[in-house]
Amino acid sequence: MKIINYILFIAVLSSSLSCKKYVEIEDPKDQLATGTVFTTDATATAAMVGIYSDMNASNYQFANVLTSFTCAMAADEFVYASVLANFDEFKNNALTSGNGYVGLMWSSPYNFIYRSNAVIEGVSASGTLSPAVKNQLLGEAKFMRAFCHFYLVNFFGDVPLILNTDVIANSSKPRTPKAEVYAAIIQDLKDAKSLLVSAYPGNGERTRPNKTAATLLLSRVYLYTGDNALAEAESTEVIVATTQYSLLKNADPNNAAHMTKAFLKNSLEAVWQLQVVNTLGGRNTWEGNTLIPTGAPLYRLTKGSDGLESGFEAGDKRFSNWVGNYTTTTAPIVTHYYPFKYKVRLGPAGAAVTEYSMILRFAEAYLIRAEARVGLNRLSDAKDDLNVIRDRAGLAPLAVAATPAIAMAQVEQERRTELFSEWGHRWFDLKRWKSLSGDPSKSRADDILPKSKSSWKSTAVLFPIPIEAMRTNPNMIQNPGYN
Repeated sequence: MKIINYILFIAVLSSSLSCKKYVEIEDPKDQLATGTVFTTDATATAAMVGIYSDMNASNYQFANVLTSFTCAMAADEFVYASVLANFDEFKNNALTSGNGYVGLMWSSPYNFIYRSNAVIEGVSASGTLSPAVKNQLLGEAKFMRAFCHFYLVNFFGDVPLILNTDVIANSSKPRTPKAEVYAAIIQDLKDAKSLLVSAYPGNGERTRPNKTAATLLLSRVYLYTGDNALAEAESTEVIVATTQYSLLKNADPNNAAHMTKAFLKNSLEAVWQLQVVNTLGGRNTWEGNTLIPTGAPLYRLTKGSDGLESGFEAGDKRFSNWVGNYTTTTAPIVTHYYPFKYKVRLGPAGAAVTEYSMILRFAEAYLIRAEARVGLNRLSDAKDDLNVIRDRAGLAPLAVAATPAIAMAQVEQERRTELFSEWGHRWFDLKRWKSLSGDPSKSRADDILPKSKSSWKSTAVLFPIPIEAMRTNPNMIQNPGYN
């Protein structure tokens, strides 16, 4: 009965995310107190795996769709070519604290943090789990806690750091300085690395994090926090320590190693993916189901000389293979371009799922290492990493950059055209890079976004704390620009 109650609690919690914030979650002490869920390997594993299922159970559960689409519109990647108030606020960088998607970008990660903490506490207290499963689940839960805190701190800046299941204490916890949140993220990922193994657990599909996933995310965090030496070391470990991963670039589109196959389930480029729960009607991923149009696309690459549509070099295979197009049939004749990394909108009824949602991808390791090497003034080595990415894209190799500034411009170009529409990379990059103006108070977003967004303000680099969090937590303070 305890197990059933716990599962029911998780189901109710997941289904009510749209109207409940983290601080309003009732403490399920009666379900977890005896530790029944964590007495067998199977039930303890089910508690952890349920988090991944709910992450991608619908458009609105912290899935790639929610994070990637809103951040892509907040940056300069694509626009929503219709009227939807919540999306318009992201597109215009004019968010309000009552925006429903902002609310979900706060509540969903905190939901998964709570559940990860419950796994950490339950598994740690258990004396009946096998050692291998205990280590695996502790590693996964710490990875997930780090992953969710990483996105929260990049969405909102200082955020409450939640490391236990004490809802009463956490409900009024003030915002934790970003540096402290990052320190906790790093510690969690270091712990996860020591606990996880390179093999993927369970059925071997790449839908649960392994040691490489923890290493890749750790390298990203070191890069974001300015520790270039450690970012280089961790990304190198991803690149050289295993044969499980490679960039897909075969010239034959029918070959399994072709770059159009990069987003297939369990592809050699996948470090961590999510499997969609609801495959109704042949759906494979929320990305493919949402982005691939049946007529004129609603999600269109930004146009103009500074838009993503014109941001690819001539002959870039990423444009020809990962960007779709639609030409109108009535005047004015216009061709619209849209993200096309996923190829399945709806498969044939009953057909096997062929694509999973990509969260962590092998190519990022080269981009992290290239940027870290620029920061270390090792421009020739940085060039080598960028050329690995460019070779797959069918582009001519770069020569060694004359200055670190030129090298960083090359990094920015390759990150933009490689990682577009994936998990907010472009938005986070524009926020974390310094402005070329030399003004230390400005970011790269201040250089780029005013070109296409007349209402741009520097304070928009942080999303507003949701109105529900402000209402329920007396110690919560709103971000600048939203009062």
